Formats: sequence, structure tokens, C-alpha cells
Amino acid sequence: MRRRDFLTAAVAATGTASTALMLAGRSAQAAPAARAGLASMTAGAKPISVEERLARIAKLQRLMVEQKIGALILESGSSLDYFTGVQWHRSERTTAAVIPARGDVVVVTPAFEEPSVRETLAVGGDVRPWNEHESPFARLVGALADRGVTSGPIAFESTTRLFIVDGVREASAGAYRVVSGDALVKAVRLIKSPAELALLQTANDVTLAALRHVHGNVRPGMRPDEVAAMTNAATAALGGVPEFALVLINEASAYPHGSSQPQTVREGSVILVDVGCNVHGYQSDISRTWVMGEPTAKQRKVWDTVKRGQELALATAKLGTPVGAIDDVVRAYYEKEGWGPGYHLPGLPHRTGHGIGMDGHEPPYLVHGDATPLAPGMCFSDEPGIYIPGEFGIRLEDCWYMTETGPKLFTKLARSIEDPI
Repeated sequence: MRRRDFLTAAVAATGTASTALMLAGRSAQAAPAARAGLASMTAGAKPISVEERLARIAKLQRLMVEQKIGALILESGSSLDYFTGVQWHRSERTTAAVIPARGDVVVVTPAFEEPSVRETLAVGGDVRPWNEHESPFARLVGALADRGVTSGPIAFESTTRLFIVDGVREASAGAYRVVSGDALVKAVRLIKSPAELALLQTANDVTLAALRHVHGNVRPGMRPDEVAAMTNAATAALGGVPEFALVLINEASAYPHGSSQPQTVREGSVILVDVGCNVHGYQSDISRTWVMGEPTAKQRKVWDTVKRGQELALATAKLGTPVGAIDDVVRAYYEKEGWGPGYHLPGLPHRTGHGIGMDGHEPPYLVHGDATPLAPGMCFSDEPGIYIPGEFGIRLEDCWYMTETGPKLFTKLARSIEDPI
């Protein structure tokens, strides 16, 4: 589970953007204390090499040749970064790359952004700028033609915004047949390389260390935004780029992504912290839940049930097993314990886990019906929470990857409700 940045986390916790902005100054004052004693853990992290990116493009091109697809067009986002190294935000001004089935990459970007885009372009190729009065789509079509793609199918990811797809259609006078590029991209991104696994390991190490710091420093009277600010400050001090810090306290923990009702830590509070960071583009996603003071018997029972759900998910993960079967096994156990049935509350209303890599959520998903067979190098979260509306929720989340001999965790599972790190 995730939230994008501190402001988003604060809005989720307090209900309004104006409240979040008012609280940001106060929360920032606590940042130096939150960083005390924390040192960077990412100095040795190595970014993805040019050679690896070129190998990714070569594999993608082989697949396009086999499937008789002329090119894949990628707009700004994680896949553009994954293949080319170009790290760019989405706006109304189009930045996109043409990866042809044969030939070099072409990146199209606004002229005044060209120097910035060139800084991260790691794979060579051509950069073609467009000025404000010109059409980026004509540039894209020109790039296709120059690479020998004048008709036939071209692919886009399903996340590509419609105005870009339509712009290419119109600029080419309908010369191309648009097809989905999702399967192409998934075939390359699905299995993580040793270099990717190393970055994921570092990101998870940073996040667990930040959670350990936060667990030791949460105090009665603190608001969710203050805990989130402490979490993000600790993440930054440890060398990660904070991606999100979702803090759910008391009854808000019963809603997987929070409530607009204000909450503060008190004796007996359930505290759910869901955190992720970025190390050279690769994401972590870890959740821990604990109680301020002595847990009740019910809180302890639910916590232990969720941990057992995590263990069952890992025990079910065997090579060739459809990933959806993991969700089925966990859900069957919960139903025997009186939760559900199925996705109904009180119980587990969301999937048992999701793929993770450069995106915090990416395919495949540990959800009923996903038939993707487990293979070495696939990476997932393991987060079979239980939520009781009006009372509390428990979520424990760790990430793992598949090996030839079974699943391997990036971080150890939580020990107990008293010692959740």
C-alpha cells in the first residue's frame, strides 16, 4: 500500500490540504530530532548500468520483431526510465520515446527541456525537440518513419494518456494500428535482474531502519502527520528518497488507506505505519502495526492471525504456482478464523500482495484469478491485513522475491505485536 509524498500522507491523515499545509511547518521542526543518530545506508548502491538498459531494449526489440510490431512509444513514467534512463514528469507537454523494432531510440521532448532530458538519457539515440508552436506528435511520426515504420501496428502502454495516442493517430493520418504494449513491457520488466534485486534490498533495508526509528520515538499526543514527517525525515537521513508515509491511528487503521477523522496517539492506540522509499528508481513497501501500551486480547489475536497469513502466503509460493493461489490460501485460512467471507469486511478486502519494482504496484498481483506462474526473479509484497470497521485494523507487509528454491524475504517478518520490527 502506498501514498506518494508527505503532503499526500498528511491529507490522508488529517482530511484537507489546507490542514496539511498548516501542519507542515510544525512537523518540519521535529525533523532534526527524527534524523538524530541515523546515517546513510545507500552509499554503495549502484544504479542500473548502461549495458543492462541496452540489453532490456534488445530483448524488447526481439519481441517486437517476433510479434511484427513496428515500435513501442513510451511517454514519461517508469517504463521510459526503465528502458532509457530518462526521468521525466508528466505534463501537458509531451515527452516520449520511440523504441523501434529495429534501430536506435528517439526521444521527443519540448525544446526548452532538451538539455535536462539529455542528462538522464543513458542509451544513446536521437533527441528531437519541438517548440511550443509545433506538434510533438509530428515529431513522433517522423521518428517512426525514419526508423522504417510507416504503417502497421505500433504499441502503447495502457497508462499512456489518450491525447498522445490520438495525437499520433492524427499526425499519421491513421497509417498505424494501435495495439497494447503492456505484454511487451511486462515480458521484460517482470523478472528482476541481480542489479535490480540489490537495489530493492537496499530500499527495503532503509525502510525497515526508518520504521525501527519511528517505533522507538512515537509518543502519546502525536498526530499522523507528525509521525509521517518523522518517518520521511528518517528515510532521507538513511539515504532513501521518501515515496510515501501513510500513518493510520486508532479507528483510522480499519480503513486500508485511512480516514478523514482526526486521530492522535493515546494509550491503547493501534498505530499502523505503511512506508516506502526509492533507491535509484527501485521501491520498497513495508507496513508495521503495533499498540501504544498493552494490547488487548483481540488486538493480539488479530495481529497473530495476520502474521500467520503472511507465513501461509510464503509457504504457498512455489515455482509454477499461479500467483492468485497465494491469495486463495490466505483467504481460506481467514474464513476459518471467522473473517470475511471472501473480500468482505470485517476481514481482508484487498489482495494479499502486489508486484513491486520501479513501480510500487506493478503486475503480477497476488489476487484471486491471476494465473501468472511464479518464476525466479518475480518480486511481491506480502500484506494480508485484517480490518474491523469502527474498531481497528492490522497490516503487516514485507516484500520478497522468488528464487529457484523458493521465496526469499528482503526483510524479516515482524516478531510480535510488542516487537514489530
